[in-house]
Amino acid sequence: MLTLALYVCPQTVCSSLSMACDAFALANRLAEAPLFKLQRFSLDAQPVDLDFARIQVDGGLALAERADLLMLPATGSAIDLSLAANAALLPWLAQRPSSQAIASLCSSAFLLGAAGLLDGRRATTHWALASQFRQRFPLVHLEIDALLCHDGNLHSSGGAHAGLDLCLYLITRYAGEWLAQQVANALVFDTQRGQQSRFAPLLPASSGADSPLAPLLDWMQRHHAEPIDLKRLAERANCSPRTLLRRFKTSTGLTPNDYLQRLRIGAAQNALRQPARSLEQVAEQVGYADRASFAKRFKQLCGETPGAFRRRMRQAP
Repeated sequence: MLTLALYVCPQTVCSSLSMACDAFALANRLAEAPLFKLQRFSLDAQPVDLDFARIQVDGGLALAERADLLMLPATGSAIDLSLAANAALLPWLAQRPSSQAIASLCSSAFLLGAAGLLDGRRATTHWALASQFRQRFPLVHLEIDALLCHDGNLHSSGGAHAGLDLCLYLITRYAGEWLAQQVANALVFDTQRGQQSRFAPLLPASSGADSPLAPLLDWMQRHHAEPIDLKRLAERANCSPRTLLRRFKTSTGLTPNDYLQRLRIGAAQNALRQPARSLEQVAEQVGYADRASFAKRFKQLCGETPGAFRRRMRQAP
């Protein structure tokens, strides 16, 4: 039997905690055997009040030290608050022996990073937290496209439901692929979900109509299928190409060409929802000279091929 201890603190996302508990409890029921012993622990061994629930725990850090696997459910997007509130946990985490596996769900990867456990290791977290994570932990090999990541005895997962991907991976590792698939089937969960990048927005959030670049961005939106180069954009913005590059990067975090490609691929996603149009027609419609270059760019930005995206849209309710 594998003993699994789940950490609970006031910042714990209740759905992340319950999802993990449900997955392993369901594995036990479907296997008709107690393969996983689930325990909850807190810093002081006391119950923890979340937004709308009081979570009872089985003990504190001493109990967790005896577990085979520690799991840290998501702790939300308020990273500074989470790290400050759980400061006492970090040195304890840093002292965990290599024989004890540790798994983080979503944003709790920041706790592992702050404890120094991820330096030089591969890890992932929610795609929206990638920039923060890289700034705080430059020594970590962040694989932000991945739904889950496994490096030695350390496991991490991307946002929200990627935590279930990780739980199923752990069930596969410790109890076999057949049982993990039965758990996925019972939860009506697709285990072939591709990369996390296909859930991230293609374009950065708008800076608003008062942004100096707003007229140019609006023009690019309407003319994205036309041949557009930096010189043409600079002329419309009444500045030099070098100045435009600097302003564009500051405002959007992207180069003009990167922004244009994302506009085109976003338009292609809409066009692919129309089954009557071939991939060649879609590519031409959004501004690509051939299907191959379109497909390559689409997979680079969306984490799947145009054909796979179209099939997934057809299967969606």
